[in-house]
Amino acid sequence: LLQSGWQSRLPGLKTLLLNVSRAVPRDVLITFSPTAGPSKLNTTEKGKAGKIHLPREIFRSLGSQIVRVVVTVLNIQRLGMFKEVNQRAQVLDNTVVGITVGESSISGLQEPVQITFAHSKLPQVSQLCLPSMAPPAGGWHNRGCVTKPGDKGTVCSCNHLTFFTLLLNPALDGSTAKALIAVATAGCGVAMAFSIFTIAFCIFIRCRFRFEETLRINLGLHVNLVGSLLLLNLAFLLNSGLSGRSHPRTCRVLGGLTHYCLLCCFTWMALEGCQLYLLFVKVLGIYIHHYLAKLCLVGWGFPVLVVGVAGVIGSYGEYSIQTTDHQVIAYLCWITSEHLLVHYITNCGYFGLIFLFNMAVFGVVTQKSCSLQSTGAVQGYRKPWKVALVAAGLFCLLGATWALAFLTYGISSPAVLYLFTILNSLQGIFIFIWLVVLYYPKTKGATGSLSNIMRHDKTTTASQD
Repeated sequence: LLQSGWQSRLPGLKTLLLNVSRAVPRDVLITFSPTAGPSKLNTTEKGKAGKIHLPREIFRSLGSQIVRVVVTVLNIQRLGMFKEVNQRAQVLDNTVVGITVGESSISGLQEPVQITFAHSKLPQVSQLCLPSMAPPAGGWHNRGCVTKPGDKGTVCSCNHLTFFTLLLNPALDGSTAKALIAVATAGCGVAMAFSIFTIAFCIFIRCRFRFEETLRINLGLHVNLVGSLLLLNLAFLLNSGLSGRSHPRTCRVLGGLTHYCLLCCFTWMALEGCQLYLLFVKVLGIYIHHYLAKLCLVGWGFPVLVVGVAGVIGSYGEYSIQTTDHQVIAYLCWITSEHLLVHYITNCGYFGLIFLFNMAVFGVVTQKSCSLQSTGAVQGYRKPWKVALVAAGLFCLLGATWALAFLTYGISSPAVLYLFTILNSLQGIFIFIWLVVLYYPKTKGATGSLSNIMRHDKTTTASQD
C-alpha cells in the first residue's frame, strides 16, 4: 500500500490519494473528519473521525494494474456545492465524502462499502444515508444504501461508490406520534358523524328552498365537498386499521383509494372557490346547462385520471411511520418512499395552486361582504361575532386549514402537528356549524348573509346596466 497524500488549499476541500494494486492482501481502512480531512487509519484524533472501509472485493477485479483511490471530503457550506441536499433537512457537519477507485464505475458489490459518520448522541432526528446519483452536481437518492444509526456514529453500508452524506431529518418521539394518531383517529370518527348531519341538513334546506336555483347549486356543491370529506375520513380509518396486516395488492388498492379521496377533497375545494368567484365577481353569471352535473364530472372524475396514472407506475404500497430511534409505530397504505415525487406533484403542488386561488377569492368575498355590511346595504348578520363566524366557516370551506401541512414539513414543532391534525380532522364539524349559521337564520325570510349579498349585487348590477 503506497500513500501519496495531497491536501488542496481550496477552503472546504480535502483530498487523499492512494495508489493501490491487486497485491493488497487486506481491506483498505481510511479515516476522515470535517476538520482534518481524510488520512490513513488512526492518524486523526481518536473518537472524532469517521471511517471508510473498502472491501477487498473492489481490488480483486483490478488484475495487475495499479489504480488510484481518491477520497474527498467536502464542506458543502463553504464550497457552495450540493445545495439541494440540505434544502429540507440538515447535513451532518455539512460534510460530503466522495470515494472513487480508478476511472471505472463500481456498483453491485456483494460486500458493501462502509462509511461511518462519527457524531455524538443526536437529538430527535432520523438519519438517512444519501448517495449521489450524478456527482458532483446533484441528484440524491437512498437506493443501494442501508443506514445503521448509533449513539457515537452512523454506518452507511452501500453497494457502490460515489459521493455520500448523512442527512438528518427532524423526527417525532414515539409518545407524540402515537398521541397524534389517536387524536386523528378520534377526530375522523367525530367528523364522519357530523358529515352525515351536514348532508342531511343540506338536503333539508334544498327541499325547503327548491325554487331558488343558485341556492340549490350551492348546496349541491357543499354536499359533494362534505361527501368527499366523509369518504376521506372513512378511508383513513380503514387504512390505519388494515395496513400492516393486509396483502400487498390490497394495500396498493387502499393506498390508491386514500389518495383518490384526498384529491377529491382538494378538487371540490377548488370548485367551491370557482363558484364563489362566479357569484361575487361575475355576479349575473352565465347559464350553463346541467351545471352541477358537469361539476360532479370534474370533481369526481379528474382524480380518477391522476390516481390511474400513479397506479400504473406503481406508486402505491406500504409506507411506514418511524420514531427517532427508527422504531416503526404505524404502517399506512399510501404513496411509497420510492415515489415521493408523485406526492409532491399531485398533493403538495396541486393543493398549493388551489390554496392560492381560493385565498384570492376569499379576499374578494370578504372585502365585498364588509363593504356592503358597513354601508347597510345588506340586512343580515350585523353582530360582529356572527360575521366573524361566517368568515371563519368560509375560510375552512375553501380548505385553508390544509395549508398547515406546509408548516409540518421539516423542522416543525409538535404544537403545529397537533394543530394540523385537530383542525383537519374536525373540518366537517366546522362546515356543519357554518352551514347552520348561514342557511338557517332566525330572521324569517332570510337565507343567509352570502345569499343576501349575492341578491343585492345582482340587483345593483342590473339597475346599473
